[in-house]
Amino acid sequence: MATPRARTDEAAVSAPAPARVRLGRYGEDLAARYLRERGLEVLDRNWRCEHGEVDIVAADGPCLVVCEVKTRRGTGFGDPVEAVTLAKALRLRRLAAAYVHARGLHPGALRVDVVGVLCRPGRPAEIRHVVGVGS
Repeated sequence: MATPRARTDEAAVSAPAPARVRLGRYGEDLAARYLRERGLEVLDRNWRCEHGEVDIVAADGPCLVVCEVKTRRGTGFGDPVEAVTLAKALRLRRLAAAYVHARGLHPGALRVDVVGVLCRPGRPAEIRHVVGVGS
């Protein structure tokens, strides 16, 4: 008798990412390009550990920058950067410390930034960069 094989749902495997995931990726791509254009060196993207995920890790000279990216289609829930509360900023600082420890780095300074990306239909994306949140 043949052993039953696990069934794979090919539609689920090849299905496109949900719209919100595509929007988030697009916003992170724009944010990374924006940071590079301003002289930061993007070191890592979507770095994960047991404590969470960092969207972008960059170097601004001797300063290590952990950057949260928030992308929205509108301002119905406020400006995208407003989604990063003080509690989230403090969590990002803990993630930054975990990144430094995991990589064995000794940065001159450590900073948490937020990049808000507003993608309104029919308009160019608007980017707002807030430097040093939760300090």
